[in-house]
Amino acid sequence: MPFTIPVSRPSLDGRELEYVTDTIGDGWISSQGPYVQRFEQAFADYNGSAHGVACSSGTAALTLALRALGVGPGDEVIVPEFTMIASAWAVTYTGATPVFVDCADDLNIDVTRIEEKITPRTKAVMPVHIYGRRCGMRAVMDIAHQYNLRVVEDSAEAHGIRPTGDIACFSLFANKIITAGEGGICLTDDPRLAGQLAHLRAMAFTTDHSFLHKKLAYNFRMTAMQAAVALAQTERLDGILAARREIERRYDQGLKDVPGITLMPPRDVLWMYDLRAERRTALREFLAAEGIETRLFFQPMSRQPGYLDPAWPGLNAARFAADGLYLPTYTDLTVADQDRVIDRVRAFHGAS
Repeated sequence: MPFTIPVSRPSLDGRELEYVTDTIGDGWISSQGPYVQRFEQAFADYNGSAHGVACSSGTAALTLALRALGVGPGDEVIVPEFTMIASAWAVTYTGATPVFVDCADDLNIDVTRIEEKITPRTKAVMPVHIYGRRCGMRAVMDIAHQYNLRVVEDSAEAHGIRPTGDIACFSLFANKIITAGEGGICLTDDPRLAGQLAHLRAMAFTTDHSFLHKKLAYNFRMTAMQAAVALAQTERLDGILAARREIERRYDQGLKDVPGITLMPPRDVLWMYDLRAERRTALREFLAAEGIETRLFFQPMSRQPGYLDPAWPGLNAARFAADGLYLPTYTDLTVADQDRVIDRVRAFHGAS
């Protein structure tokens, strides 16, 4: 069914077309094109980081980060229960084991429960800023310091939240706050880690390009055309975040007194507007019939077939997954369209 108001849509009314046309005009469309370094520098500068290493996806960014930190077989990485499965998969790709920690009521990892999951094999912690809510990073960093652990921030949904861990990983998928269509980027202040990220991203070529490769690496490079889009998006990031803050404010105001709806805590940056609905399935069907798309919350990692734990129904993450959804949230969402979404949600619940 086509939706007249989709859950997400990229905003591409800056210099995206100009920059992509430039890459095609000069022939530098591969990962060697100058737009890759321009984007890396611009995004790092925006976030107050020393180094940016662009790559092919947010999942690739997480995988590169873990590899650069030396995570591998026999190691364990603390990962939230409530997250998109790419967070756990990145750990599994390295040969390490994800160890899951349940979420708090803001959907982020419950920092009070991290220590009980730490073992002698724990190598790193991966906090995820869910739906644009900043994790309790001070507590995470204190725990990491106490136990000599590394911190990989999954910032896929959190453009605008400044990094504090060893490496922060952002997604640039089409539904994210800013996009390259597909893509990702790692940020770090450590020049050695930045060099290792870039080395692993590009098949671990030696400096003499001898085609002798001393380690297992990846072709996780970003093209110049993707970087051109990402650079134009980065130039607009302040305005994009401001527009999304206004969308959050309007949803908060319009839905604050609707029976059967529970609003979620405020977000530091708005990726998706999430809420809980007592009659979620019926609400989604009603909205779909009105041309309004919605999406479900993530499922607990311990419910995933590859990580199945029979105890998953008792998790806080399972409670939220059972009735959570998010509404259309994108930079160019018009006031009229948002008002229609609010009106239809209220109408379903009999709220005037």
